Amino acid sequence: MADGEGWIVAFTAAVAALAVLLILPPGIALAWLLARRRFPGKTVVETIVALPLVMPPVATGLILLKLLGRRGAVGSFLHEWLNLDVVFTWRAVVIAMAVMSFPLLVRTARVAFEKVDPLLEKSARTLGAGRWRVFFRITLPLASGGVAGGTLLAFARALGEFGATILVAGNIPGRTSTLSLAIYNLVQLGKDDEAFRLLTWAVGLAFVAVWCGEAFLRRTLEGVRT
Repeated sequence: MADGEGWIVAFTAAVAALAVLLILPPGIALAWLLARRRFPGKTVVETIVALPLVMPPVATGLILLKLLGRRGAVGSFLHEWLNLDVVFTWRAVVIAMAVMSFPLLVRTARVAFEKVDPLLEKSARTLGAGRWRVFFRITLPLASGGVAGGTLLAFARALGEFGATILVAGNIPGRTSTLSLAIYNLVQLGKDDEAFRLLTWAVGLAFVAVWCGEAFLRRTLEGVRT
């Protein structure tokens, strides 16, 4: 593997991992909220969370571009107050991956939380355990398989992100070029051999992530049945 290809693989894995780490706390919190609470506007929240799964990725990318550009609501604040640019940088890659993979994490973790018996939580509360203690000592450990599975599926989705990334981050060699973007660019240039080498890495990384994710989910379901 050439040095440039190695950089692309390492960069893609690194930004995908960072994106998943960023969405993990809010994703777990929102999944628990949707699984355990009823509140006004819950259906609206569920719909908004699911939108990136059904909208064209380029549409999501265009929204991010308008928000994060120097004239956007978020981008202008970051540029003026923090002297920080997001669009067409590695930060934009991370954000695009995070947004596109967030629904998978929330949906999978929510199912895991819904399978935790509420009676176990109530029993712990009657014994004097606080809400945080119940969550970290009972709820989260029992749902950990599903949460881990959702995390790995989100990572796999981040690895393959293309549409939103190319709009908000571009395809800048050595700066924002991910596996998907590099494969597309190489095919356009007629460099099929190089494209297929990167394709092998993309399929391999995604296969491992999905296989591990399904293994965690299967273990969670088997634990519930027993």
